[in-house]
This record gives sequence, C-alpha cells and structure tokens, in this order.
Amino acid sequence: MDSDCLTFVPLYMERVWGGRKLAALFGRHLPLTNPIGESWELVDRADAQSVVSEGRLKGITLHELWLNHRSQIFGKGYDYERFPLLIKILDASEVLSVQVHPPTDRKIELLDEPKVELWYFVDTNEGASVYVGLKNGTTREDFQSALANGTVERLLHRLPTRPGSFMFLPGGRLHAIGAGNVLFEVQQNSDTTYRVFDWNRLGLDGMPRALHVEQSLQCIDFNDFEPALDEGLNERLVSHDCLTVDRWVLEQPRAANVLPKFSVFQVIQGVVSFADRHEFHLGDLFFVPARSHRSLIGSKSDLAIVLRTTL
Repeated sequence: MDSDCLTFVPLYMERVWGGRKLAALFGRHLPLTNPIGESWELVDRADAQSVVSEGRLKGITLHELWLNHRSQIFGKGYDYERFPLLIKILDASEVLSVQVHPPTDRKIELLDEPKVELWYFVDTNEGASVYVGLKNGTTREDFQSALANGTVERLLHRLPTRPGSFMFLPGGRLHAIGAGNVLFEVQQNSDTTYRVFDWNRLGLDGMPRALHVEQSLQCIDFNDFEPALDEGLNERLVSHDCLTVDRWVLEQPRAANVLPKFSVFQVIQGVVSFADRHEFHLGDLFFVPARSHRSLIGSKSDLAIVLRTTL
C-alpha cells in the first residue's frame, strides 16, 4: 500500500457558461471543443470517477480505494457508501443559472441528494460578482411574481468578489455565480441542483435549458436575506457536519493532520512541497492518506497558501 500522497486525473465538463481560464491560470490541457466550465478534481460517483494519476496506485479509482483500502487511505470511522466529498474548480466566464440545492431536512424528489458547498475565489475579473440570497424583505410571492415577468435579478442580493474571499452555501440558499470568477468549490458528494432562472439563455444544443421551478420553490429559504462574503480572519473557514475547510498560510512546515485521517490540499498561492519530495503549484490538488498524516506540508516560495479539506 502506497503511503505517499495521491494525485488524480481531472475530469473536464463542458458548460455553456465556461471558458478557457483553467488552461490560462493553471496550465491545464483542456479539450479543444466547447467551453469548459468545471474540472472535477476529486469525485466518487456512479457516473464520474477520479482515477489515481501516478505512482504505485496509478489507474485505481477513488471508489476502489474507498471500498478496499478505507482505513489506510481515509482513516477509520467512515461508513458512507461513497467518498462523501466532491471537489471542483469552476471557470465562470459567463453567469451561471440562478439555482438552489436541497436542504438536509427536505427531500423534494425521490433521488434528491442534499448539498452544502463552499466557494473559494481564486481569480476574479474587475467588476465580477455573485448573487447569493435575497434582498431584504423579499417574499415568496414577490419572487414568484418576478419569475413570471422575468425580473428575478432585481430581487437577488449581489456581492462583488475578490481573490481570497469565500462564501458558504447551506442547502436552500439561492445563488448564481457571476461572469469573471474562477473558484474552488468544495461540496458534499451530491449532484442535485435545481435551476429556477437561466437568464433566458440557450444551452450548448441551442435549446432552452430545463428549469425546475416547482422544486426550487420548495427548497428556497425565503428568510435568507443578504448574506455577506467572508474574508476569513481565522484559519478555519468552515466547520460543518459534512466538511471542514481550513486555509493554511505555510510560514513553516506542518503535519498534514494531527489525526490518522486523510486531508485534501489545493494550492491557492505559491509553490508547495509535500514530504520534501513532491512539488505542487497553483490549482493543483493532492490527497494525503491517513497513514501519511504526519508528513509535512511546506512552502518552496516566498508565500504559499493551501486550502485544506477534511471530514
């Protein structure tokens, strides 16, 4: 069993709102076809699998590791059917649809999966923004009326974005990523998204994209008014039942985890070393197995910063 860190082959997803910034910013070799909106960096789903990209475990899927080597790779005490996190990089070259994810306390349809997620902004154009939550005082009736006459945007809470800012999105929080944002997205392993409004846009096939208005109205938290974008004064950005996310400024080397559990790292800034043997750059993801938890993460540049995700 390999005790080193693991890297995975990214899965690139065509999206009508995507672009080519994953190549420009991170040196990724993208498919030459339609715009690429998402890179699925770490995923264990029936229809999408991360595969180890190098080393002795090269070619093995994340699900095979979860089934066959759980305690060595992930640590003890996890009884989920699949690895419970999904980590992406998003290139929103155009605005995304206005959407909502199911909250944990409400199942709208039989196959619904609740979803919480964190957005961490890595690169933003001048004037870039996101829509999160509703303007103060907006009622369900106001929203339904705006849907009917195409004026939803005036009821959405808009926030300018900047690199290093982040937003936590519990289930039920209405949201849309605006154009000009590149972000890391850390979420529950769920792919249930309800689109309530899509700016009257056509999909890559030239047809209007499907909307899920009734399901969305059942999910939206109509008391979620004007949440703020966070800069994070503390190292811990999010602590939730489903995921924990920290931002480490690597002023000195430190162990990947104090517990014999896995940790996932994404490079936000600078050049990062693992165990003095591996080097990682902006946008790279590496996975430190439970049995390597004492191995050191350090900086090989003036300032290195990583996002660290655990359960």
